[in-house]
Amino acid sequence: MDLNFTADELAFRSEVRQWVAENLPADISHKVHHALRLSRDDMQRWARILGKKGWLGWGWPKEFGGPGWNAIQKHLFEEECALAGAPRVVPFGPVMVAPVIMAFGNAEQQKRFLPGIASGEVWWSQGYSEPGAGSDLASLKCKAERISTSTGDKYIVNGQKTWTTLGQYGEWIFCLVRTSSDGKPQTGISFLLIDMKSPGVSVHPIVLLDGEPEVNEVWFDNVEVPAENLIGEENKGWTYAKHLLAHERTNIADVNRAKRELERLKRIAKAEGVYDDARFRDQIALLEVDVVALEMMVLRVLSAEKSGKQSLDVAGLLKIRGSEIQQRYTELMMLAAGPLARPFIWEAMEAGWQGDVALDASLLPLAGNYFNMRKTSIYGGSNEVQKNIVAQTVLG
Repeated sequence: MDLNFTADELAFRSEVRQWVAENLPADISHKVHHALRLSRDDMQRWARILGKKGWLGWGWPKEFGGPGWNAIQKHLFEEECALAGAPRVVPFGPVMVAPVIMAFGNAEQQKRFLPGIASGEVWWSQGYSEPGAGSDLASLKCKAERISTSTGDKYIVNGQKTWTTLGQYGEWIFCLVRTSSDGKPQTGISFLLIDMKSPGVSVHPIVLLDGEPEVNEVWFDNVEVPAENLIGEENKGWTYAKHLLAHERTNIADVNRAKRELERLKRIAKAEGVYDDARFRDQIALLEVDVVALEMMVLRVLSAEKSGKQSLDVAGLLKIRGSEIQQRYTELMMLAAGPLARPFIWEAMEAGWQGDVALDASLLPLAGNYFNMRKTSIYGGSNEVQKNIVAQTVLG
């Protein structure tokens, strides 16, 4: 197993680095490097820039309009974007639902939905979790009843989804819905695409500890959905959901962002005078070892894919370690900054009340980031559940 990059791969990295440097808006990069609030426009502006280049669907095969990159190229692209201060691409469209549509959707659905995802024009949301059906997703109750009308077959959807990330911006949502109560819970679930502008859809933001309404409740009250929006076969949605979750859990690991934030942690520690403290520096070193180990795990998977070997199903393991690392570096940033890390009133921060010194030291808003990262070990399948899956699939 060779984890070194080839000359062609290094040339590809240079090409990506140059393009990102020339096309990433400076105001967006500044916000990312200082963990400032990204607006809907910021996120979609970068998505459209990537879409125009044909790189928003960087993991897509050429047959669906993607660049057809191999696993190593995709990794290098993600790394260069992260290090340059590009926002994380909102994954629900290009990373999550698009592969499901490619794998299980029909030709008409692919033609209808994929172009808007690839261009960054259409904002997608994810409708999976429900109250009482988060880690135990198979117990979901949001119901879709199929009926025949004079204008064709439709599903009538009733129920609730929760923790819908950035759902306040959503234009379409892919949902797991219950279409049957017979047999095992997993066998009665279907995968449905729903226009969020449909009558009966309502979105209620949930304000988190960091003061942001990042997640939402989405309610469906007799929402009519054309039957042609069903992906694949009815009652086979659990199979499609597992396909998608593998993409989500690998995405959560986000080793490239961890490398960027590790460097930010070092800058904060040096600016605040704690980098010279041997015990604190030991904690940074331990974190760096974990980041390198996570990167090696990612590269092992990529190496196996590149050589055509069957790699271990380690999506859950990547998710566990990635989320723990994200929580750890935000905690160490808080400790390094001390009292200056505490305020997280967005309006005051954006008014510049802390001054340029805080900005230069990358100190804000550390408390908000710390609070926000508490959820990473829960969403995408809680770490406790993922450890059980790893034990069963990897250890036997």
